[in-house]
Amino acid sequence: MTDREHGGPQAVYAGFDQAELDREYSPSSCVPDLARLLDDYAVAGVRARAALRVRLDLRYGPDPMQALDFFPADAPEAPLLVFVHGGYWQELGKGDASFPALDLIPAGAAFASVGYGLAPEHSLDEIVASVRQGLWWLVEHAESLGVDPARIHLAGSSAGAQLVAMALCHAALPDGRSPSEVFAGATLLSGVYDLEPIRLSYVNRALGLDAAAARRNSPLHLLPDRLPPLIVARGADETSEFARQHDDMIRAVRAVGGEVCDLVVDGRNHFDLPFDLGDPATSLGRAVLAQLGVRRADEAPR
Repeated sequence: MTDREHGGPQAVYAGFDQAELDREYSPSSCVPDLARLLDDYAVAGVRARAALRVRLDLRYGPDPMQALDFFPADAPEAPLLVFVHGGYWQELGKGDASFPALDLIPAGAAFASVGYGLAPEHSLDEIVASVRQGLWWLVEHAESLGVDPARIHLAGSSAGAQLVAMALCHAALPDGRSPSEVFAGATLLSGVYDLEPIRLSYVNRALGLDAAAARRNSPLHLLPDRLPPLIVARGADETSEFARQHDDMIRAVRAVGGEVCDLVVDGRNHFDLPFDLGDPATSLGRAVLAQLGVRRADEAPR
């Protein structure tokens, strides 16, 4: 007989007891030194803001957290990659997400890092709406920022991947167009696309999701019939639940006829994968640069 049959820990989701589920949704369980990786975000972000032209704290809404940092390209009418940071909707900020600019600006793309209010001060519904507002601000201001409004690409990591995916699931943007008509592509890294297990895990202490809120914020269940081309990637060194979420999203996108590049990157985990975002020496970086239609000057033609 099992421990559960003897009155031991009870399954709360997909056969996982509470401790197991919490571990599955703790991506740091797969890394030896989380603090160092988070420091790497901050240090690389400082380097990017010191080395590159940047317009800091552009406000897209009334809340002080509704701001973004914009790194212009060196040439006009460039593509733009907009990055939405992770942190389980309750940690990190736009300054921790500046580092992809170090690879993307030399490749000829512009870059923006979007900030947003965090839980528990803000509900997940509010966070989703805020990020959508920030993305739309960039669409509206694309020409004045010197980017091609037809080549705006999105990217997000972890919770940021959920937020980007939710933006793609929105029925219509303020001008009536669908997200597939506005955004040229998107990259989703190590995302959570079904929030029901999140609701049942320790993460929900800050979010306060009930079943209905988890469902309406789960892009896996909301995908529209039309999507821009997607790159859906994760590190090979992630928990089984993050791997399942990745696989389920790939299947769901293909089920609605979406174009998707499926990447599982050896030697990368939940936290260091974003460093590959614009690096042409990596499989993820090559896929992203190809989707943007740019190439670094020091990258040999293939």
